[in-house]
Parts: sequence; C-alpha cells; structure tokens
Amino acid sequence: MPQQQPLRPMGGAAAAKGTDILLLGTDGRGTITEKERRKFHAGGIACNCADVMMLVHVSAKRDRVSVIGLPRDSFATIPAYKPKPSAKQRPAHPAKLNGAYAEGGAKLVERTVEAVTGVSVEQYLQIDFRRFIDAVDQVDGVEVCTNRQLKDSKTKLNLAPGRHLLKGGQSLQYVRSRHVDASADLGRIQRQQRFLVSALEQLTARKVLTDPVLMGRVARTLLGPAKVEQGFGKDGVKAMVWLASTLSKVPATRTEFATVPIAGFNPPKAGIGSTLRWDTAKAKAMFTKVREDRPLIAAGSDPNPGDPPAFGKEVPVHGDRLTCP
Repeated sequence: MPQQQPLRPMGGAAAAKGTDILLLGTDGRGTITEKERRKFHAGGIACNCADVMMLVHVSAKRDRVSVIGLPRDSFATIPAYKPKPSAKQRPAHPAKLNGAYAEGGAKLVERTVEAVTGVSVEQYLQIDFRRFIDAVDQVDGVEVCTNRQLKDSKTKLNLAPGRHLLKGGQSLQYVRSRHVDASADLGRIQRQQRFLVSALEQLTARKVLTDPVLMGRVARTLLGPAKVEQGFGKDGVKAMVWLASTLSKVPATRTEFATVPIAGFNPPKAGIGSTLRWDTAKAKAMFTKVREDRPLIAAGSDPNPGDPPAFGKEVPVHGDRLTCP
C-alpha cells in the first residue's frame, strides 16, 4: 500500500494569500505540578512530541477562518536539517508527523507541515500543559456541550450529556481524551476543534478578544517565558492581540473546521510503526484552496469533508452550534 508523498503546490496555483498559523499542543506535562498530574490524570511518560496540530488560515480580507486538523500519526517526510549549527546535516527521512517536534522542536514541525501540505506557514504557537491550564483559568473557564456521555478510561474525563463549564485542568482532560470511542485520535481532533469554537465564541461574548489589556494578559500566558520558542515575531503579544481582534470580527458562519481526508493506514514500518495515510487527491485539493484563499466548504455541501464515515457525530462545524440537552 503506497504512502502519501509531500503535497507540492499544483501548477499555476495562486501565490499564498491571507495568514497561515500553525497551532501546536505539546505534551509538556513536566510544567505542571505532581498534584495536578494526579488530579487531572496527566501522568505517564511524555513523548516530547506535538499531540495537537492545527493549521489555521485567516483569509486576506479577514472575513473567514479555516481550521484544519492534522492527525499526529500522519505519515510525513521530515526535511533535511541540522540538529545543531555545527552538526552534520541529517537527510530527509520518513516519520510520524508529530515526531518532528522531538527531533527539532516547533521550527522543524513548521517545515515538515509546509513540506506535506505545500502551505507556507507564517506563524506558529506552541502550548504546553501549564500554559493551557493557566490561559483557560485566566478567562474563567470554557463551556462545552455534549449530547452524549463522554467517558475516557485514561484521562478519567466523565461528562454527562449537557453543558459544562470547564476550568483549566478539566479542559486539559477534555482536549486530551482519545479513549471515548472508536474514533480515537480523530475523535479527539474534533473535540479539540469544538473546544476552540466554544472558546472563541465565549471570549467574543465576554469582549476579551477586543480588550487589548485583557487579551494582552492572555497572550503573555499563552506565549510563556522568553525561553519558549514561539513563531510570533519579536513582539508576540502585540501580534496575538491583533489576531484576537481580527478573529472577533469573523462571523460564526464564516468559521469552518475540517480534518485532512484520511485514506487508511500504512503498513507498519520499522522504527516508525503504523501511520495514517492521507487521501492524496482530496488533501491536495484542500490545501490548494488554502493557498488560493478559498473556502474549504462550499455552501450546501458536506460541512466536514475531511471526516471518515464514523466521524462527526457530535462536533459543531462551519460555525453551527450543537443542540444541547
């Protein structure tokens, strides 16, 4: 069974427009306390990888946002790089997409995502457990909605049908859970996207996104200390405050979510294991739309074209709200 190749831009494709941001959630659990690890079941051995990867496209007119989930176990070719300036260059090689973080941090993930999608990433933001918990607590929690019970054997998440205001630690359990049902990592991506929808809606309603002082505090929390590598330039806080203000002006109906179309699993490979294989034609079409600054989802079409058949039972997409008990 063939493995997907890097998605190069199609011939004649328009130059990149809008702004493309890579959102990374790392498994940096060493940043939280032992008490928090026990309380929120965030123990275990960290793989030093990026478990959450979302490509966020803000249109050139700042009137549409597209968010594409990139499954962590996707097959990818990590570009050639030097571990250190003085080191010998390591040649390009196959790996799981999230393995790029362990090898070369956020910058190598950025280069790898660019290689497999053909999209030029302008900025990236990486968030570990500590910054995620603190940022959610800073805005007094995020309300999520579920029309079925969500119970995870590993994170111990246990939410009854209905609405729940989750503080930082509970929110971490929610976005980390992947043992809720058979959808595994793909289901987790949709819950993460759903969490992002809820957070943006609530921050807009509370006027946090348009308040430079409040948003500045949240931005400093998300960016973390100066030693944390972030891709928002020298004045990251200012850039994030601008981005938040921009997002606050985008109507909910102009916010679309999707997952890279998946064709199946690749055969296990020594040193890598089993990887997800993208549907090359559909993925290329999706990322061509991103490069050409076009909507992913045409009016009246399937609102989440990247989902496999067993997917999408619960998550609101294209800005729609889920009916909650």
